[in-house]
Amino acid sequence: MPLTKINLLKGRSSGERDRLLDCIHEAVVKAFNVPTADRYRVLYEHEPTHVRVEDTGLGITRSDNLIVIEVISRPRTTDDKQAFYRFVTAGLSETCGIDPANVVISLVENADADWSFGQFITGELQ
Repeated sequence: MPLTKINLLKGRSSGERDRLLDCIHEAVVKAFNVPTADRYRVLYEHEPTHVRVEDTGLGITRSDNLIVIEVISRPRTTDDKQAFYRFVTAGLSETCGIDPANVVISLVENADADWSFGQFITGELQ
């Protein structure tokens, strides 16, 4: 159940935000083989003046369709991570018309002990 934080510039419609969330959720389910009902996605919208994503030497041009995705999860294989990147960029391109150049993804690994869902009072599921 990875926690996915999605950062984008303000201005998208409710329908666009829903499609983004659904697309990224589908990529998490497919790439990481998590249950469909495990849905932990948080969407943050920012003023354009509050975001700077600039490349030094990569030659990537970005637009206001920029999306920065942070995934916090237990360790995943390199193959799983690369599949996730492909699923996200292909899905956002097909479903939302977002150029893959506008997608930045970072995976942050942690362990099961780093999570609590309210049911962990003594460290055991109740």
